This record gives sequence, C-alpha cells and structure tokens, in this order.
Amino acid sequence: MFLLYSEFFVIQIIIFRNSLILFFQYRYECFMLHRGMMTSTKSGTFLISCTIIFVSFAGCTGLSSTTPNAEISSDVSEIYVGDVVNFDGRASTSPSPSIIVDYNWNFGDGETRLTKSGIVSHHFQNPGNHEVELTVTNDMGESDSISMTIFVNSPPTILIEIPGYVKTGDTGILDASNSFDPEGGSLEYIWDFDKTYDSDGDGDPTRDADATTSVAEIEFLNPGNQTGILTVVDDKGGITSEEWTVMVISRTFYIYWEEQKTVYSWSDYLEQGDSISFTHEPGLNARIIEFNASLILDRELIPLLWPEDNFSLHLDLPMTGWETSTLTTHDNVTENASAYISYDELNDIPETDYNIQAESAENVIYSLLNEPGQRWGMGEWIWTITAEECDPDLPVDGIDPDTGNDWDLEIEFTILIPRVSEIGV
Repeated sequence: MFLLYSEFFVIQIIIFRNSLILFFQYRYECFMLHRGMMTSTKSGTFLISCTIIFVSFAGCTGLSSTTPNAEISSDVSEIYVGDVVNFDGRASTSPSPSIIVDYNWNFGDGETRLTKSGIVSHHFQNPGNHEVELTVTNDMGESDSISMTIFVNSPPTILIEIPGYVKTGDTGILDASNSFDPEGGSLEYIWDFDKTYDSDGDGDPTRDADATTSVAEIEFLNPGNQTGILTVVDDKGGITSEEWTVMVISRTFYIYWEEQKTVYSWSDYLEQGDSISFTHEPGLNARIIEFNASLILDRELIPLLWPEDNFSLHLDLPMTGWETSTLTTHDNVTENASAYISYDELNDIPETDYNIQAESAENVIYSLLNEPGQRWGMGEWIWTITAEECDPDLPVDGIDPDTGNDWDLEIEFTILIPRVSEIGV
C-alpha cells in the first residue's frame, strides 16, 4: 500500500471601485494506492482575499484620475528691490468631483504663505533671482507644484568724492566713478549742479541734466553751501539718487588804485584841405581822470607878412556820445600856431587801499571799471587833424608859397589802474 499526496495554489485578481482585490485559493488531496486502486482519503480548500486601495499609490503610479494641475502667472517678472509682484494661481485645476482647497506659496526669499484663494501679492526686499513655487492641494489630499523665476534688481550704489571746500570762482571736481551696480551692469550718470536752480526750464529744479559723465567739473560762483543731486541709472532701469553739498567760501581781495601818466604822440605833414585821423583806447582797463591835448604847427622861415596856416583838431568819443573841436591860433609872430583841448575831473577818484569779498579778481576789476557814472571816456577816442585854408591867404591870385605845414599832436592822460590781489584763506 502506498500513500500519495497532492496540492495546488490559485490566485485571482479583481478590480473594483479603485481597489485591487486578490483571492488566494489553496487545495490539497491525499490518495491511498492499495492493490492497484487509488482512494482519496483527505482533501481541503482555503480562500484568502487581500484588498489594495489604489489611492495609496496616487502620484507614483499615474493611475489616479483626481491629481490636480498647478498653474502660476505674475503681472511682472522683473522688478526693483521693494516692489510688489501679484501672483495668480487660479488657472490651476483639479478633476471633478475634486476641488483645490489650498494654495501654498514659497517666494524663494525665506517667506511662505498659505491661501484659500489663488491670488497673492508679495514684496521682494532682496535682490537676485527668486524661484517662486506654488503647490496646490485638492480635497482628496492630492497635490501638484509649479514654479517661476522673479528677477529683483538692486539699484546702483553711489560713491562720490567731493572737495572739502572751494573758493568762489573756482572749478571743483566731483568724482562718482567708483559707483557700481551690484549685478555688474553699466551705469548712466545724471548730475544736477544746483537743486534750487531750474537750468533746463522744465519747472523742476531737481531734475536738470547739467552733466552726464562719471566725473563732473563745476564752477562755483556764489559763496555758501551749494547742494546738487546725482542720479545713477543701471542697465535694468534701477535708479539711485543722492544729494551732495559743497561749501563755497568767499574770496577776499585787496584793492589799490595806481595813478599813471600816459602819453600818446603823432607827427606828420598835411597839405591844405587834407585830413588825418588816429584811433586809440586810453581808458582800456583803467579809469580816466583827465587829459591834455596840444596840436603844434612847425614855424617856417618865411616872410612875416605871409599868413599862418590854419589847422583844426577834432575829438570824437562814440561810446561816450561826446565830441569837440578847436582851431589853431597864433598870438604873436614869435610863437607857433597851436590848438588845445583839456579836461579834468572826468570821473571820480575812487576809494583805494581796502579789502573786498568777491567771486574772482576778474569780477572785481570788471565791477570797478564799470561802476555806474564812472565810465566817461570808455571805448575808442578818434582824433582828426585837418589842414584848413590860410586865412587870410596871399592877395596874389594863383600864388601860395606856403601850401601846408608840419604838425605835432601830443596827448597826456591821467588814469587810475585798479590793482587787485587776493588775500589767502
């Protein structure tokens, strides 16, 4: 007699409502072989079931139909430090019947926010690229994420070197060439030399473009503190403005008027009816106080009965608007014929030996020489000498043994020249 034993194992898989059900069937039988016949002595069956819920594999297997889809947008993608960006995640979706219940925002600068709506605003205070991530979660507990980049531009950093002080009339150098852009971009410089003066006439005295280089040269004309504004713009439009102030101190000058005698002289020969003119500027860089002009005709060795030649002397001052004339005379036969023009106290004698504060020596001299009421004799002086007909002439027709004469013109001026010297600080 022999004892035989057999067994088998069956697995069944059933999918029902998002669940996986496994059925395990185990069967065994025992047989006895006796005298050529097989007899079953014992048998049995066991059924084991296992249910696996699909949701435990969601997001990994891709088999779920309720996974949300995240979408993100913003009103801008490039901003400046401190600006606000408005984000919108309302385009995110979740398959029906599920709905999105949470919007989790990570702004990439250490700040996060959880909202129930799909919109949010955020201030960015740190420069650089910020990876903004949105994670949406639905009521089934499933989630999806998406991200975008926001570039935050930092404004330029201004570094200005200015003089400790300057004197009026001096040119000061303001150097901003060490200014820089944190992102390494190129810079544009806009200098407004005086924030109180509207140099371009646009109505805003603080936005003048008086210079556009990194180093500016400014002439300071008025004493006191002069304040301007430097604006630096980077290649992304980032702007930084900074005020600067330079102390401008007055110059002190010593004033002294030096008296000088200046002489002009000319000599020539004129035939009757001829004229000659001379032009000069005796009052150039000086104040004229007085002058004396004399025209002397040479004495000729002719019979005393012959008449003397007659010359005229004319003076014209176009800038002053004054002119005068005179004729030669001879009081007796022993003297040369002559003519004179003489004037004194043409301008006041100014105060001398004192100190004054001004922008520059050039300005001081200009103001001294152009003091109202003290400009007589400024500009060109035009002297004209004319050989007139002798009077009386010889009583013999067609005979004139003395048709011309030699002459000498001499003019002496008394002038005052302003001497200006600066007194050190």
